[in-house]
Amino acid sequence: MTIRLGYQMPNFSYSTPVADLFPTVIAQAREAESAGFDTAFVMDHFYQLPGLGEPDEPMLEAYTALGALATATENIQLSALVTGNTYRNPPMLAKAVTTLDVASGGRAVLGIGAGWFELEHQQYGYEFGTFTDRFERLDEALQIIAPMLHGQRPTFDGKWYHVENAINEPRIRDDLPIMLGGGGEKKTFGLAARFADHLNIICNASELPRKLEALDARCSEIGRDRSTLETSYLAFVIIDEDGDRARQLQHEFLLARGVDLSKASDEERAAATDRQFCGAPDEVAEQLKTRVLDPGIDGVVLNLVANGHEPGIVELTGRTLRPLVEA
Repeated sequence: MTIRLGYQMPNFSYSTPVADLFPTVIAQAREAESAGFDTAFVMDHFYQLPGLGEPDEPMLEAYTALGALATATENIQLSALVTGNTYRNPPMLAKAVTTLDVASGGRAVLGIGAGWFELEHQQYGYEFGTFTDRFERLDEALQIIAPMLHGQRPTFDGKWYHVENAINEPRIRDDLPIMLGGGGEKKTFGLAARFADHLNIICNASELPRKLEALDARCSEIGRDRSTLETSYLAFVIIDEDGDRARQLQHEFLLARGVDLSKASDEERAAATDRQFCGAPDEVAEQLKTRVLDPGIDGVVLNLVANGHEPGIVELTGRTLRPLVEA
């Protein structure tokens, strides 16, 4: 398993009838597959996220969508970025991702995190709890899920979860990979060092050197060879053959969220765009190389929040960025 170039679909607001929504999702996944992306991701949310849109904008349930994509694609890996642990009990999640693996012929990756969007929990009736609660639950969940993915039958009696000889059949393999997602230098990185094959780091790009130092420390603390834990970075990419159009799309995207780049100070602009990579293809490639890959990240998971649903944009992005991450 490797994730060097992943494509995340962060929204389903395509200004089309609902009947045309999923065909647009399929088209993006197929375009990503043909353009050399190794993994396609959807978000595991029920509402659209703050900063991306309003809560009542379209949002698909992750594992139903991924199961459908399994039959619409052939080679690309499939995952949630990332599954909220609080939304499913651990053996049910192990069963869901293993079923996705069977349906896709061994292409599933379990992306998982502690969960954070309180509004969803409140309105759907899921227990939110404290920050500490959620990470205790994730730790216990991984102690159940990892053995189940590896063909074992765990018995576990914890504070939050209880299973007895939990069976997970059928499986197509015993090494379905686990990816942790988040930016917490102690808890998330510590769990990644213990359980994960891959860590997707979610933070501002300017923070990456410090994040990688923290990850080194977490691996050292448990005696893990840091080189055995692959990393990627979640990037917001706004790209167009016409760099000026890309910058206009960025301006419109941020303006809709209350940030006017034409009036922003240098500090405000830097803060608003720290996770964004914008411009013509050569500009985006240079930004990602300098700000993400050169500091030591192995790969890039990107979304095209402004225009990824436009035919040809995913292909352009793959063609532009694949040479940067090919071994």
